[in-house]
Amino acid sequence: MKVGPKSLSALLVSTALTACLLGTVSFASAADPAGPAPVAAEPLSAEHAGHTMSGSALASGDDPDGDGYIPANPPVTGVTPSHRTPPPRYFHEFQANCAVTHTAPVDPIVYPGQPGRSHDHTFMGNRSTDASSTTASLSGGATTCKVPGDPSAYWMPSLYDADRKILPVGDQVIYYKAGVTDYTSVRPFPKGLRYVVGNPTQSREQFRAHPGWVEGWECGDSFGNVDFPQHCPAGTQLNIRMQAPSCWSGLHLDTPDHQSHMAYPVVKPGTNDNVCPASHPVALPMVEFKMAFPVDGDMSEVRLAGGGAHSFHYDFFNAWHEPTLKAMVDHCIVGGLQCDARGYDQSHPEAGAALTADYRLP
Repeated sequence: MKVGPKSLSALLVSTALTACLLGTVSFASAADPAGPAPVAAEPLSAEHAGHTMSGSALASGDDPDGDGYIPANPPVTGVTPSHRTPPPRYFHEFQANCAVTHTAPVDPIVYPGQPGRSHDHTFMGNRSTDASSTTASLSGGATTCKVPGDPSAYWMPSLYDADRKILPVGDQVIYYKAGVTDYTSVRPFPKGLRYVVGNPTQSREQFRAHPGWVEGWECGDSFGNVDFPQHCPAGTQLNIRMQAPSCWSGLHLDTPDHQSHMAYPVVKPGTNDNVCPASHPVALPMVEFKMAFPVDGDMSEVRLAGGGAHSFHYDFFNAWHEPTLKAMVDHCIVGGLQCDARGYDQSHPEAGAALTADYRLP
């Protein structure tokens, strides 16, 4: 089937934009299975301090005409969302364990080629991520992820305690899960897919109602917080978990708002099953950030670079080595396992691992 990307885009975006959440997104070094149903669309915000969601009209390496649409090549068409209910498996996931690389006031998704335009972000994974990063520049690059085949770029707004920047220490947990009930229908991300999860302009209420909400901000015995806890016990860390949409339109790797090409699963009427909507029928892994910031005690001066606690959001730019990602998705997600970063499930040793001891394909 031959697709005209931009003609389809106009129809897709005109309908999907109202149903998608608008996320928005600032150099120095340094559970589960299914997501909830979507909520009502949030109002579109034109601008945020140091950030606009529509980003730039400038041409960039992956978007030479600067219109914000990056077509999938080839597009994935003719897909019907799966309503199948496979044998129950509580887990269908694997981890990408990636450490912080650097911080910088750049955002290659929202402000490509415009260093200093964004608020400060903390980057993980690919060591080279900068304002001009493209699919080609990230692919095959050096990474802090345990799997050398994952040079993807992951980033979020930097966290501060007063004027002191707080960087997560060691490997952070980034889950790749099934967001739909039919975990056997999940396929790998297309190379170059990118999106923004959340919105720094969102209100406290919108953050709490966001379909990617898991447990809010946590430390010690305090959880479910929209704002930062007032105090965190000594020796604890401030934690946040947030889930990404996992249903793809199949047509674009990015759209002008950096979200309309993705959608959260919906609940199939009369069931508890999560399925992809017809507008976004392609089931992909659900990314979940689980970040830990080493800050405790009085939290009154803790803030994000983009604003208060409810402004949390994050970005994902896929640059996985395609055979490596496929091996992990097929073995762990489609296979219904709870895998570590090499694709090994301690509860099912008989299944083996997707990768070798040095995290590479056999």
